[in-house]
Amino acid sequence: MEKSTIIGIVLGLAAVLVGMVLKGASLTSLYNPAAFMIIIVGTTASVFVAFPLGELKKVPKLFKLLFVKQHLVDRVQLIQLFMEWASITRREGLLALESRIDEIDDDFLRGGMRMIIDGNDQDFVRDVLMEDIHATEERHRGGALIFSQAGMYAPTLGVLGAVIGLIAALADMSDMGKLAHAIAAAFIATLMGIFTGYVLWHPISNKLKRLSHNEIQIRLMMVEGLLSIQSGVSTIAINQKLSVFLTPAERNRMNTKEEAVSE
Repeated sequence: MEKSTIIGIVLGLAAVLVGMVLKGASLTSLYNPAAFMIIIVGTTASVFVAFPLGELKKVPKLFKLLFVKQHLVDRVQLIQLFMEWASITRREGLLALESRIDEIDDDFLRGGMRMIIDGNDQDFVRDVLMEDIHATEERHRGGALIFSQAGMYAPTLGVLGAVIGLIAALADMSDMGKLAHAIAAAFIATLMGIFTGYVLWHPISNKLKRLSHNEIQIRLMMVEGLLSIQSGVSTIAINQKLSVFLTPAERNRMNTKEEAVSE
């Protein structure tokens, strides 16, 4: 489970609710069906107008990604795997890797391995794999865009809700007590619009972009590793080339493992 999503939502709700209590505002004022209708239904309607239905069908899956921990190939292990394959290739030739294809769990890596073993031109292999990456990036960008647009619409709809509430409140100014209460209720829509826009939708969009970035980086590593093996470079060269994708902590872990093996 991706705990950061849950922590963020809980902290966001706590910030608003506790803040209201500290300011002396009643939490019961949040129960405003009209505000919910304008913000939630209005934002949903705007998104439906902005995107094709085929893209919106992916929203439940996108929500699932927010709460399920992303499982990617470990970068250090991936480099060690490419170094092993490079060693086999230099000793026995590229065809010796054919028996390893079925052991590869990742579809992208398995497809790339098949292409280089089949003897395809290096430029062709690079073009096919990079087109696959670009197509994946575009799909991910479309999913994140849905939420970023929702985050843009919600605060504006909050202002619209406040205007509607003020129109209703100012229609009858005979009782100043009721008028003050109605004006306060009118701004609940603004509160909900800003909260959902900047605590939910925009952060969700950003998280989806980060998840996509992590996956794309792994795939770029795979492309460089596969092309290096096809070129017949040494294990040391592959290590140096792919280490640029590692964080400082991962490089330290890589060095620790290498020292342990050498001992």
